[in-house]
Amino acid sequence: MKLKNILITVNDLETSIAFYKNLFGLEVIANNGQTVILTEGLVLQDAKIWQAALGQAMIPKHNSCELYFEDTDAEAFAEKLEHWKEPIQYVTKLTTQSWGQKIIRFYDPDGHLIEVGTP
Repeated sequence: MKLKNILITVNDLETSIAFYKNLFGLEVIANNGQTVILTEGLVLQDAKIWQAALGQAMIPKHNSCELYFEDTDAEAFAEKLEHWKEPIQYVTKLTTQSWGQKIIRFYDPDGHLIEVGTP
């Protein structure tokens, strides 16, 4: 068995595609108008479809998982976030952990927790 993708629900596919493309460099592999597969195994799905399938609303900022990315230049990424066209809601601004790794945590437009750390 093999894990193929991570799927997250989003309220606006175009906003989320732009967010992950422009901040993280992910590219669209497939788009059927309701589900979008991006490089690195991230799948975006219209929240309405997921809510209909589950019969309940999505819970933003649930903090039970995170998307983790690595970037060798954490300062440049933090600067990119500061200049993003929409305000970023931070959980943790750029900090250095006791073991030397630099990390930053924030939410995407739909409240999914993201961490970017240095390798």
